[in-house]
Amino acid sequence: MRTLLLVFLASSLLCSAPAWSQVGVTRTYYVAAEEGLWDYAPSGTEQMMGRPFTPRDSIFVTSGPDRIGRTYLKARYVEYTDSTFTTPKPVSPEWAHKGILGPVLRAEVGDSLRVVFRNNASRPYTVHPHGVFYTKANEGSMAYDGTTGADRADDRIPPGGTYTYRWAVPERAGPGAADPSSIVWLYHSHVDPTMDVNTGLVGVILVTRRGMADAEGRPTDVDREFVTLFNVFDENKSWYLAENARRFTTAPGSTDLDALAGDEVFVEGNLMHGINGFVFGNLPLLQMAEGERVRWYLVGLGTEIDVHTPHWHGNTVLWDGHRTDVVSLQPAVMLTADMVPDSPGIWMYHCHVDDHIDAGMTGRYEVLPRR
Repeated sequence: MRTLLLVFLASSLLCSAPAWSQVGVTRTYYVAAEEGLWDYAPSGTEQMMGRPFTPRDSIFVTSGPDRIGRTYLKARYVEYTDSTFTTPKPVSPEWAHKGILGPVLRAEVGDSLRVVFRNNASRPYTVHPHGVFYTKANEGSMAYDGTTGADRADDRIPPGGTYTYRWAVPERAGPGAADPSSIVWLYHSHVDPTMDVNTGLVGVILVTRRGMADAEGRPTDVDREFVTLFNVFDENKSWYLAENARRFTTAPGSTDLDALAGDEVFVEGNLMHGINGFVFGNLPLLQMAEGERVRWYLVGLGTEIDVHTPHWHGNTVLWDGHRTDVVSLQPAVMLTADMVPDSPGIWMYHCHVDDHIDAGMTGRYEVLPRR
């Protein structure tokens, strides 16, 4: 009987164990939710065309009695150097373009990710990942899922709280047979996913195929990487809408949200059509050299208006086995495309949906001549 019991217990443990084995390293990130001002157009001009804002542009970027303008109070993920959360980790020049996105989290298949999250904001937030392996205690999402106790501690991290998320990176989180050597996943807050994301809490995880990453988790067959989020941040669905209206409209004290919700100009002006949180070409210039192996990670979020068609002028990409210069991107879709640029110059990079072009979902990239 004792032997049968031991066999039963061993079988139960094997059946309940996750279907992966860690052969790599544990990569630790210290990430905080921070509140602060975000400027969607920091240059103060329309950068794709090199001109002042037009009256049509001003709907989105100029404050007025019924418009907030281009600056909003938002919450963002910020990386710190250690568990004291006293020193923000500097953003390297190659990632300056990520803008509103949180820190880039990296892993190779077989690794695990340890994300120490500190909520320095004024309301509850979390970190919820896509694609990687997690238990209910590491999901970072509120749901009526039958869990209790420790399994719910990750669901809602209060202001001032700290929680450590642990995610595994098995084969099913890495590139598939038809994928390139690395792929992209989203992460975002998920207490109220609509409000949390529009408030600004979103980032990416980059996973490289086993045996194809350097010590930092970067794919060894790529020279340069870019991440671009195509998303209409709906500031009408931000947790800080009332505060933004109070601070930035030219009618101080305009916090009657019921009245503002019926103001079409106000509602339209709060739909910020951005790439990485930048509008009207204010995305930092993406630079690469002719002949480099360039990997583009594209992600989308939002609602039914967030059907995007990112378009590269001047060069083409290989995506899903197809040669193209336009890809299709929808909410919560994650794509990886490869480019070997052969046409030097400064080129447009924008969503090709007409309304989105008009509303400022535009940027530029530069291909430097081969030396």
